Amino acid sequence: MLKPLAFLVIAGIAITSCKKEVKDPAQEQISQETLTKIYNHGFGTSNVTKIEEGYLVEGDIILTEEFLNSTPGGNFLRIANNEQYRTTNLVSGPRNITVSLDSKLAAIAGYTQALTEMVNRYNAENLSLDFSVGGSGGDIKFVNANGPYLGSSGFPNNAGSPYGQVKLYSRNIGSSTSSTFINYLATIMAHEVGHCIGFRHTDYMDRSFSCGGGYANEGASSVGAILIPGTPSGPVNGSFMLACIGSGQNRPFNSSDKTALNALY
Repeated sequence: MLKPLAFLVIAGIAITSCKKEVKDPAQEQISQETLTKIYNHGFGTSNVTKIEEGYLVEGDIILTEEFLNSTPGGNFLRIANNEQYRTTNLVSGPRNITVSLDSKLAAIAGYTQALTEMVNRYNAENLSLDFSVGGSGGDIKFVNANGPYLGSSGFPNNAGSPYGQVKLYSRNIGSSTSSTFINYLATIMAHEVGHCIGFRHTDYMDRSFSCGGGYANEGASSVGAILIPGTPSGPVNGSFMLACIGSGQNRPFNSSDKTALNALY
């Protein structure tokens, strides 16, 4: 159904062979009031899933009840199709952010090394946010999870703190101590931490840019997707915040990613 080099989706698109006009039971359980709140914050309302932390939207983004009940703010500015975008809330700084692996992930080959590589990538940019590997109780905790995706995380709260948890679906990601795998996993980690500090998908308005298939807008109302000044006005290949990634692909920060990171932090 998919090409051998399958697009494994950081944004978490489920693989299906045929799609009929049948509503997802999880979608039916979500009230119109909640869907309206999701829309008003600037996120897509298709394939919304109820999860323990709140709601999973756009494949890998967790929206908590606290976030949905907050007052939307900011402006939606669109010049072209693939600029960099951020959420309304950002992390207050300067500050140190510790990251940690739960015991299950720490025991899997390559995960500790990938976490270190991810931290090094961020710290090489000399941002006002400094990252370090902590113990079991980091400000951002990476935890093992089961599901059809690669990872999921949320956005900063209105108090200026990063989202505190990243779920990694290790069965789908795999394990290895090879440099190829470590860079691939570090890219997934950096992407999810990007959400934790306020980045939206670079191609959120048309995820087919990185995921393939037909046009697919994740949704954007008047809030929740704020253009980062100075980022490119045309398509950008290789951004760490693109919605989808190919198996084994490495995406270190490209020039537009660095512009965006330095503009915010």
